[in-house]
Amino acid sequence: MFKDLEEMNKFLVRCEKCPRLVEFRVRVSERKNRYFGENYWSKPVPGYGDHNGKFLILGLAPAATGGNRTGRIFTGDKSAEFLVSCLYEVGFTNKGSSISREDGLIYYDTYVTAVVKCVPPNDRPTPEEMKNCLPYLKFEIDTMRNLRAILVLGRVAFQSLKMYYREKGINIKDEFVNGSYIDINGVRVFMHYHPSPRNVNTGRVKREEFIDFLKEIKEYLMK
Repeated sequence: MFKDLEEMNKFLVRCEKCPRLVEFRVRVSERKNRYFGENYWSKPVPGYGDHNGKFLILGLAPAATGGNRTGRIFTGDKSAEFLVSCLYEVGFTNKGSSISREDGLIYYDTYVTAVVKCVPPNDRPTPEEMKNCLPYLKFEIDTMRNLRAILVLGRVAFQSLKMYYREKGINIKDEFVNGSYIDINGVRVFMHYHPSPRNVNTGRVKREEFIDFLKEIKEYLMK
């Protein structure tokens, strides 16, 4: 379908398959908040990191004032702040913050992407929107030649991953269980709640527990 990831991303950022998302990703830039007046990215957001790495982190979609504003996944919002600071504690990044595309953030042996490439209203993509994004996700995963572990952040991202494997003829009957993992075709899939502000503020996602889970993943990758 694509020659390489660079070619896919050039195609991706011009994607207009989902009218609802095309309209919304622009409309959110007009909201009067602390970022009002900034030049938003307002396009599909590519993955970021080491595509030759062994570790894939799979989120739901760009945040309205995060990836949709900055143009980089898990950048410039509260979820990014939590995730990247925890990854730094375990040695997956060179710094503990993710603010902009120019901040020098480096992921070690790790690639980060989302199952839906545009910000959806209320963080809820439709099944059709998830299906429309599946070819991009499929190419990203299929071309990670060294992949050994996937961290799925949230139930919806796990559903998309199941769709990906179903297209490859692998029917996963397991359901999303926070803090657990399953092995699929030589890849260990770890599951955890998404570090959204709601999940963090309500205590559903606790920093020390999340860091311990990342340490477990790192130990697995070092075997």
